Amino acid sequence: MGRVIRSQRKGAGSIFTSRTHRRKGAAKLRSLDYAEREGYLRGLIKEIIHDPGRGAPLAKIQFRDPYRFKTRTELFIATEGMYTGQFVYCGKNAKLAIGNTMPVGEMPEGSIISNIEEKPGDRGSIARASGNYATVIGQNAEDGITRIRMPSGSKKTLQAACRATVGVVAGGGRIEKPLLKAGRAFFKHRAKRNSWPRTRGVAMNPVDHVHGGGNHQHIGKASTVARSSVPGQKVGLIAARRTGLIRGSKVNKD
Repeated sequence: MGRVIRSQRKGAGSIFTSRTHRRKGAAKLRSLDYAEREGYLRGLIKEIIHDPGRGAPLAKIQFRDPYRFKTRTELFIATEGMYTGQFVYCGKNAKLAIGNTMPVGEMPEGSIISNIEEKPGDRGSIARASGNYATVIGQNAEDGITRIRMPSGSKKTLQAACRATVGVVAGGGRIEKPLLKAGRAFFKHRAKRNSWPRTRGVAMNPVDHVHGGGNHQHIGKASTVARSSVPGQKVGLIAARRTGLIRGSKVNKD
């Protein structure tokens, strides 16, 4: 019997858990309340900060609590064009301006948005990585639904009450600069998790990996594997519908 392979070991956590000690906190929209559903709130950007392990910068925004005499500080994902001292507005009656947060049903077609809610009140889950954005491509006021084009190019239907921030996530173009040396890759992954360096399966011995062994580094069997495979065999292209390069031009179906 072979060894427990890397993908099996990752499931247990242990040394593979993410490094969260220096992170600044969860970046979310405000909790959905009456003030946002029926009007708007004004926030002040106090600081734009780096979050270790995240490509996009975060914005610390202060809001006055609508129910108690206190201020609430929220961590938003910063959009391109945000600056300290800027006022941002959150709510149904907010204007379509960079950094403002409003329901997608209130936005015109063609709006560029980020940090989008998948379900109303989940505080943002789509298009959150640096440089990412989605585009509003259709509104259906009768059914209360909005269609967006995701960063991947696929289309998705959302409820019109789902909120989103106007603009592109800051920190774009990050992957265009090559890392060039192993030291930079080391420090990049040290802030994230134990996922580097990554030894290829074909470079291992048969005892260590399904793809290991043999003269010359080759897999020796199909790289596709069934969804129902046992954990020790589940490596490569899992439950692949197709493999290889996509040939021909892409056709967008609106």
